[in-house]
Amino acid sequence: MSRYRNAVPQLSGGFFLADGGIETDLIFNHGIEIREFAAHTLLTDSAGREAMASYFREFLALAGEQDTGFILDSQTWKAHKHWADDLGANEAELRAANEDSIDFIAGLRDEFSSNSKPIVLNGIMGPRGDGYVADLEVAAHIAEDYHAQQIAWLADTQVDMVTGTTYTQANEAIGLVRAARAAGLPVVISFTVETDGTLPTGQPLGEAIELVDEATESAAAYFVVNCAHPDHFFHLLEGNGWARRIRGIRCNASRLSHAELDMCETLDPGNPEELAGQYVELRKRMPWLNILGGCCGTDLRHIAQIANTLSP
Repeated sequence: MSRYRNAVPQLSGGFFLADGGIETDLIFNHGIEIREFAAHTLLTDSAGREAMASYFREFLALAGEQDTGFILDSQTWKAHKHWADDLGANEAELRAANEDSIDFIAGLRDEFSSNSKPIVLNGIMGPRGDGYVADLEVAAHIAEDYHAQQIAWLADTQVDMVTGTTYTQANEAIGLVRAARAAGLPVVISFTVETDGTLPTGQPLGEAIELVDEATESAAAYFVVNCAHPDHFFHLLEGNGWARRIRGIRCNASRLSHAELDMCETLDPGNPEELAGQYVELRKRMPWLNILGGCCGTDLRHIAQIANTLSP
């Protein structure tokens, strides 16, 4: 049974951590292969499952030590039918992957029940297509029908909320928000941006947020920016009303563009101390930011540095 679906606690304030870049950490730092970059495929293998459990335990322990809440993500970014052929999976297997992933993180939440602050189960939903390139234009009504399937699978689990992660276009985000609202699930949109702060479609970040809110009566709980370095969007935020809709940031460690990251054969971990300092500057401009994690290239070192620097 869902614990926070009727009132996600991060909307009431308080400080919440999230994890780093699970795929890049496991692949580059631990030598674990992830088929098609789809982390849910590790759940069917005992060694892969334990590797993910160990990964999340470190972050949950950090949240307990820092006395913060935690947004605990599922591994379902690619567990939807767009990737079925690449994964060699049928509909029943994809549904089972969504259910298993939520059971997995629910078990971890139970394991850390002594943490004093809330642990929120977050169902991750990737875009219909590439998370770096807007290679498939998706109309809002088509996106609503498409994402309704995975949302229905997640709605039948203990999940507290869903997040559309690395979204590249506003229309697909609109469809996801509408589908989640129809299913009674709190929904968050996390856009990714290029080095100039625009979405991969070329649309300005602020314009995309305003368009989603206008088309959905501001039904999204809040917005996040992920899979981009702070330098890529820092300059956009000051003095813009739409920035108040952003509650979370999950930045890359690297300043490289999406195209450059896609070509990398080695990991660019950036500088954890420098990244934490940039998070401090972001919170000075946006004191309402209360959900802080990482994305590609980040690991426990980065999140611990951020937590040590910013935790109340």
